This record gives sequence, C-alpha cells and structure tokens, in this order.
Amino acid sequence: MYTPKPVNTDDIALDASLLELGEQIAENVHDVWAKGRIAEGWTYGPTRDDSKKQTPCLVPYSELREEEKDFDRRTAYETLKLVIKLGYKIEKK
Repeated sequence: MYTPKPVNTDDIALDASLLELGEQIAENVHDVWAKGRIAEGWTYGPTRDDSKKQTPCLVPYSELREEEKDFDRRTAYETLKLVIKLGYKIEKK
C-alpha cells in the first residue's frame, strides 16, 4: 500500500514576497493545467462531466472559486517551502 511521505515543511514560513510569488505560481499552475485539458478536448461546462469532458474550472484563475485557488496555492506554497527546506535561497533580481 502506498503511504505518502511529503517532506515536513511546517518549520518554514514564507515572507510576503514569497507569498506573492506563490500566488503567481498558483496562477501559472492553473494555466498549465487548463492548457493541457483544452489540448485533451475538454471544454467549459457548469458542472464536471468526465464523459463530456466538461469542467467549470476552465476559466481564468481570477474567476475560480476560492476552494479551487487554494488547491493551486497549496501546491505552490509547499513547493516554495520545500525549495527553502532543501537549502536553496530564492532571490529576486
């Protein structure tokens, strides 16, 4: 049986600039996902219907429900925290 073992990043806090970067990454994650879905033949629909390849999430990030945005944010924030935990430094030039 598979037991997920993500790196514990609870001790890493993101400052305001990294939270903003995380939001930008979250938006890009959504756009990459949407581009892939569209390439697979998915279209917008008011409810998710796998047989029709329709999803209500094929909208710009700014129009997503907060629950959907939070999924992308968690991915972005946890990735940034992992990068820091692994000893990398994130700097804006």
